[in-house]
Amino acid sequence: VQLQASGGGLVQAGGSLRLSCAASGSIFSISDMRWYRQTPGRQRELVATISNGYITNYADSVKGRFTISRDNAKNTVYLQMNSLKPEDTAVYYCNTDRVLTSGGAFYDYWGQGTQVTVSS
Repeated sequence: VQLQASGGGLVQAGGSLRLSCAASGSIFSISDMRWYRQTPGRQRELVATISNGYITNYADSVKGRFTISRDNAKNTVYLQMNSLKPEDTAVYYCNTDRVLTSGGAFYDYWGQGTQVTVSS
């Protein structure tokens, strides 16, 4: 099983980006999916969570600007980021508590990260 994140890049303040994280493999189901971000010297920060039942939660710093969604048929989670600010600059990681596959269950699974840079 792999989590492949994509969609990062360089954008001006006020712009938008859409991140994707696709799980590949013989997957039966994926539990809660999350986006985290990390900047050098700082702890990884939870940005947004979406449950298997599409319940969402956001960090206060991104509420009203970011939207997390998922497509269970594609085993993919998205993060639409609007009104980006320089302080949103970070490496963004996707994560899930559990992936149930034909080969068993895998826990606390992480994608490889995608860089988002917002210029002022």
